[in-house]
Amino acid sequence: MTHAVRLPLYQQIEQDRGSRVLALVNSERLGLQTQIASDAVAPFVSLLDDMGPVPKISLILDTNGGQTSAAWRLINMIHSFCDELEVIVPTKAMSAGTLMSLGADKIVMTKQAALGPIDPSLDNHPLAPITHTATGQVVRVPVSAEAVRGYIDEVKKDVTDPAAIASVWTHLATQIHPLVLGEVFRAGAQIRDLASELIKRQVPDETIRNEIIQLLCSDSGSHDYTINRRKAEAIGLTVEKPSADLYKLLSAVTKSYNLELKTLEPYSPFVLLGGQPHAQYVLVRGLIESTDASYGFVTEGQLAAAPAPAGNITDQKSFEGWRKLP
Repeated sequence: MTHAVRLPLYQQIEQDRGSRVLALVNSERLGLQTQIASDAVAPFVSLLDDMGPVPKISLILDTNGGQTSAAWRLINMIHSFCDELEVIVPTKAMSAGTLMSLGADKIVMTKQAALGPIDPSLDNHPLAPITHTATGQVVRVPVSAEAVRGYIDEVKKDVTDPAAIASVWTHLATQIHPLVLGEVFRAGAQIRDLASELIKRQVPDETIRNEIIQLLCSDSGSHDYTINRRKAEAIGLTVEKPSADLYKLLSAVTKSYNLELKTLEPYSPFVLLGGQPHAQYVLVRGLIESTDASYGFVTEGQLAAAPAPAGNITDQKSFEGWRKLP
């Protein structure tokens, strides 16, 4: 299932919505997951330049999130090419995807679509706490600004003595490096500011805007918390239910994405080798598309199996990044 298969579906969506279609899809294939990042800007620029300024753009978004700064840059860039922008969520637009959705004039959500909290976490920081996996591998623990804030808030419910609270902060700083704490709180403040700016297009009432951002940043309780269409409407977002015809089109598009990205097939180098000593591979791990062209986030290289009994596999990557697909 390729862009050529999705092209007539996009064209029908454009007719249904009176718009031009863009799509951003990140892979969630086990072992090959991708996220929104700054390298997505270049393919979007190419598609938008080809499209030119238009009255309305429909951005189909399927992502588990990514970089806050990249999401901010992308949604503002797309706005500069249209008068009206709607985000269509067939299944999910989590974290940074939710931030992008806040910047739309409206969000079209299917019955299974989900948004989520936008509270940031600091991943893979060189000073972040470490833990060990079941196999003994050392990994860095992500640190969430709202998790730290929630811990301190809970402490303050039972502890009022300033010296005792200061002691809690001192102990916390022995578990999480002070520079990491500083960065996560700066990230938390930044994402609130960005969300406050983006959501003005969609929610005119300041009080409601603040309540929505508080829910998305703190009150949801967990980064895994999901917001369905009914909840999104209830908290004050501008949400539209797709027609039956549009729903069928979005279901077909989503099925096509999943087939091309092999979402349900966990990545295995042993399967790629197929018992052979060497294997070339080209893996598509994300899509940015319009009716004009398709760009894929591609990883390619060569696998090599060591002779038995070692059984080790080496992976020599020759390319990784966005590329225009045939």
